[in-house]
Amino acid sequence: MKLRLKTQGVGRRARGLRPYETLLMYGLLSAIAIIMLFPLFWLIGTALKSPTENIFQFPPQLLPSQPTLQNFITVWQTNPFGSYLFNSTVVAVLAVSLNLLFCSLAAYPLARLNFRGRDLIFSVIVSTIMIPFQIVMIPLYILTVQLGLRNTYLGIIFPEIASAFGIFLLRQAFQGVPKELEEAARMDGCSELGLWWYVMLPSIRPALMTLAIFVFIGSWSDFLWPLIVIDRPEYYTLPLGVASLAGTFSLDWRLIAAGSVISIAPVLLLFLFMQRYIVPTEVSSGVKG
Repeated sequence: MKLRLKTQGVGRRARGLRPYETLLMYGLLSAIAIIMLFPLFWLIGTALKSPTENIFQFPPQLLPSQPTLQNFITVWQTNPFGSYLFNSTVVAVLAVSLNLLFCSLAAYPLARLNFRGRDLIFSVIVSTIMIPFQIVMIPLYILTVQLGLRNTYLGIIFPEIASAFGIFLLRQAFQGVPKELEEAARMDGCSELGLWWYVMLPSIRPALMTLAIFVFIGSWSDFLWPLIVIDRPEYYTLPLGVASLAGTFSLDWRLIAAGSVISIAPVLLLFLFMQRYIVPTEVSSGVKG
């Protein structure tokens, strides 16, 4: 109730702004948005420029004078970007699916079941967030090699099968589900696994979508771990494929920009498609109190 009143108060203050204050606020927000999006505009403009145009002139020219798609065609024809795109898609989908599965299975008992040492286990899991990946990278690589997962899709997603952040996020979401829903499901004879699947997961859909986007972006753009665990070009992901465009004796920034646009386009499309699902779910709307 306090949050609702506070939000309504903010809305009334926003509607009560004077015209010049509103104009100033929108102007400031627009300027910040342009600054943040400038590198993306420059990247797309560079990818569309012809070889005769200077890409490093000052002030920079965002719009190419002779736009062309030849850079995209050259990158696609001279490099197996179709294979890179397929590998990145398989890795990202597997990483998201396994991360949501294992993190939700770990977060549910930590949030809804009472057992000895629960808070201690959760504290240990959360504390691992502070450990940099570079510290555990070598042990992970040794374990990956010993399991025979080098140069495999499972080896690429091995560090992302579960995450402390995902367990923390889903545990907090599970704790927000009203106990009345859980008690009603138990009275209907629902098992713990059925309660997790049919009641809890649908109730935390926004948190699941949020975690899915984070995992997808992290897996899609990961460069360091695939570089370590993969040495066969047929398993290269898009970040490794874009890096391979930089030759030892030649460097064409137009082709690199085109490859980068191909690499980030699926992430932007996914975010635009998934953002409508990241809305609060009124799980308590069906609970009478």
